Amino acid sequence: QALLERTGVYIVEGDINDAALLRKLFEVVPFTHVMHLAAQAGVRYAMENPGSYVHSNIAGFVNLLEVCKSVNPQPSIVWASSSSVYGLNTKVPFSERDRTDQPASLYAATKKAGEEIAHTYNHIYGLSLTGLRFFTVYGPWGRPDMAYFFFTRDILKGKTIPIFEAANHGTVARDFTYIDDIVRGCLGALDTAEKSTGSGGKKRGPAQ
Repeated sequence: QALLERTGVYIVEGDINDAALLRKLFEVVPFTHVMHLAAQAGVRYAMENPGSYVHSNIAGFVNLLEVCKSVNPQPSIVWASSSSVYGLNTKVPFSERDRTDQPASLYAATKKAGEEIAHTYNHIYGLSLTGLRFFTVYGPWGRPDMAYFFFTRDILKGKTIPIFEAANHGTVARDFTYIDDIVRGCLGALDTAEKSTGSGGKKRGPAQ
């Protein structure tokens, strides 16, 4: 943490549902951009603790947008959606124009809800919002429940890796994106984000 602070990066531990904390941060620093990556991730755990997904991915996102819409100037926001919003869509490769109204998990449903909420805040308050649909990010410091960790562990132990089939003996494929590429994409999205067109909770011009 000390090393980060020497380079001008400061860490504040908190909850995105803590509106008072977020407002205080904006009072201290007039942020021009916000990179929102806070979320409850993972498909399987959503079946065990659905409330945590709604709390973080929906309520937390709304709380952040409420603070961002009210400050002056409004920041441009880049946030993490997910490729899971494509849900039961069988068309490949995926396109931004594909249907996203058939989520296959609660996690996917919360991310789809986030996209609709983002559209609403863009339309009503002029907030500039860019959602990035990440495809299975992997790399150092990745989540230990990810498949590639299981694959690597079993390979090192000489164990077989189970292969799953789709319906009618179809082949299953999955896209993985290396963390460095995700970082470059996030920075590029920040650099090219349009400016928000509102201030103080009111839309002042056409939404970007």
